Amino acid sequence: MKEIKNIYCVGRNYAAHAKELNNQVPTSPFLFSKPTHALVEAEGQEIRLPGNRGSIHFETELVVRVGKRYEMGMGVEEAIDSMAIGLDLTLRDVQTELKKKGHPWLLAKGFPESAVVSEFIDFPGLEKVEKADFILMKNGEKVQQGNIKNMLFDLQTILDFTAQNFGLGEGDIIFTGTPEGVGQVSDGDQLSLIWDNKVLGECLIKLT
Repeated sequence: MKEIKNIYCVGRNYAAHAKELNNQVPTSPFLFSKPTHALVEAEGQEIRLPGNRGSIHFETELVVRVGKRYEMGMGVEEAIDSMAIGLDLTLRDVQTELKKKGHPWLLAKGFPESAVVSEFIDFPGLEKVEKADFILMKNGEKVQQGNIKNMLFDLQTILDFTAQNFGLGEGDIIFTGTPEGVGQVSDGDQLSLIWDNKVLGECLIKLT
């Protein structure tokens, strides 16, 4: 896997997902981050997750990697060099309590191995990416499917907003948001990350 630096995540970037969790639909990009200790590539191995902190939900997303220092006015295809399919794993019960208190989400989003990515492939261009869906299969059953055409904030908006507010450089990755259909993972679940009908990554969930 290419070097990864910062991990940015876009929350509530699909209206149907915001509604399924009874969240307000944002009017500007809503970002949070994960530590690099959260990052793990799905290469068929066990992904070890905490089994004593309530339910853990999968959120399947397109992940893009920035290939050079981003400057305002730079287009999507110039800035992004590769992409993957990712899982933003979330301690949902923990997140619910944090929301009630108005606290940041880091405890629910930043635990080890909570940022799962498939192998990164060359970014094929925006037009092609918009023509193909990303899919999560759980134990051989399709449980989530999405297409970036349905995002509230497109890739260009996400790049500009992230660069303006946090900076954006080579090796930074962005989880671009999840569509509706998120759900719980259980011990022993076999997960497959798919884009354009190709399996890009697989892992086995192990709750500890």
